Amino acid sequence: MDRLAGRIMLLHGWRRALLAFAAGLLATLGLAPVNIPAVGFLSFPVLVWLLDGASGRPGAGLFRRVAPAFRIGWCFGFGYFLGGLWWLGAAVLQGGTAFLWALPLAVLGLPMVLGVYHGLAAAVARLAWSDGVGRLFALAASFAGFEWLRGTLLTGFTWNELGVLAAPVPLLMGSLSLIGLHGLTILAVFVFSLPALLAGAPRGRALTVAFGLAILAGHAGYGAWHLSRAPVGTVPDVALRIVQPAILQSEKWDPAEADANFEKLLSLTSDGEPAAEDTRRLVIWPESSFPFILTDRPDAVTRLADALAPTDTLMAGATRVEGETSDPGARFYNSLYVIDSSGAVRDAGDKLHLVPFGEYLPFQETLESLGITQLTMLPGGFSAGSSRRIMQAGEGGPSFLPLICYEAIFPDEILGSGESRPDFLLNVTNDAWYGHTPGPYQHLKQAQLTAAAFGLPLVRAANTGISVVTDSVGRPVAGLSLGEGGTVDAALPVAGPPTLYSRIGNLAFAAIVSLFALLAIVTSVRSGRA
Repeated sequence: MDRLAGRIMLLHGWRRALLAFAAGLLATLGLAPVNIPAVGFLSFPVLVWLLDGASGRPGAGLFRRVAPAFRIGWCFGFGYFLGGLWWLGAAVLQGGTAFLWALPLAVLGLPMVLGVYHGLAAAVARLAWSDGVGRLFALAASFAGFEWLRGTLLTGFTWNELGVLAAPVPLLMGSLSLIGLHGLTILAVFVFSLPALLAGAPRGRALTVAFGLAILAGHAGYGAWHLSRAPVGTVPDVALRIVQPAILQSEKWDPAEADANFEKLLSLTSDGEPAAEDTRRLVIWPESSFPFILTDRPDAVTRLADALAPTDTLMAGATRVEGETSDPGARFYNSLYVIDSSGAVRDAGDKLHLVPFGEYLPFQETLESLGITQLTMLPGGFSAGSSRRIMQAGEGGPSFLPLICYEAIFPDEILGSGESRPDFLLNVTNDAWYGHTPGPYQHLKQAQLTAAAFGLPLVRAANTGISVVTDSVGRPVAGLSLGEGGTVDAALPVAGPPTLYSRIGNLAFAAIVSLFALLAIVTSVRSGRA
């Protein structure tokens, strides 16, 4: 092991960059749908050894001292985000030739930008680097801090945060209820890096390895205990029907297909036996279900009333408009409607966290003057909602928090949704943009982790899949596969008790980062004195 570590440390130039890139690329095998987290025990030791050999010139300024570490971290991040996000190109191709110019930006440009976070994390960690175990504390604290920043700055894009690698199955999701995804990230980077200590004989190695193994055992052990303690009941007199129409993105907004698509949703809603008279049925349609503005189509409201049973309440993704549709000043919202059995809209919740370049354009006037539009091709784009709030599934029905599309990957934003607690999280999305790629699997996993962190059931309706119902600890109860059309009929699992994370948010994460940073600094200072 010493010989291997030594050879890696001595690499330079393109060989060093290529190995860093390959290590990041390898780590993506831990993401959905592959889910092999053990690759982290290969990727992160390589990263540690590469950083061991990344010392700057003696006496050089700060920038030159950390520049080699930044390059290594950036190459690692570029590999990780390229391997984890290449499928974004599928969304660009859905727009046809009009958006071909954006393909290299989506497939290569975004990973290059996101790699900067990992580059900065490696550079900052190198400032507190030491020859011993402290460098693992520095790496974990720095990466966790910059992963938090990645989910916060410039509207945030926390997709595939490194902590996801440590929670491939419900057994390993329990820790989220204590420390959240950011907290899991710092522990994951630390534990994955432990094999780097097999090279050399650093002071405190045995104690550090024991500490890491205790974290790993505690992570799995608490997960098992958490599963065993989870409530297993269902909400009385409530039934779910999730509609997964499997409408191709190329047909979804085709005016010639609008009525046929609407009829498909109605047919799937009314097929089969209706719910019992004393049972409230919640019918859930995916994001942007209506292929038109519902309020402009009285005939569609009538068809809805015909398809819904008296005990049905429909929750459906829709485009909501303020003002006249033809008015240049009209504002459009990506919304969720609550519709009663008469077809009347009783409530609406608007999406707050819009997708840049997908639902709106940064620097809109400038880019539109250049002929660039967002992928939805809606003039002016969508407007963001003013606040996120808990909604009611009809009068006297269970409460839920609506999360439209990738809002489900931002648990920090859910923390600010008020003091009350919903009965479940409702995620509606249209993953038809991504076809049969890893994208829908990764999106589902992150929604699943968010629900598990709050101890709430997840009810998820996706146009082409993956639609699912999970219990309060992330275990799937019912669902439909990617690309399959049909319905999911299930009972609504009961919510678990409020989790520590839902009560204190990221305080536990902040405490762990502070502890790891302190250990890294103390170890670095002692190493410098030795």
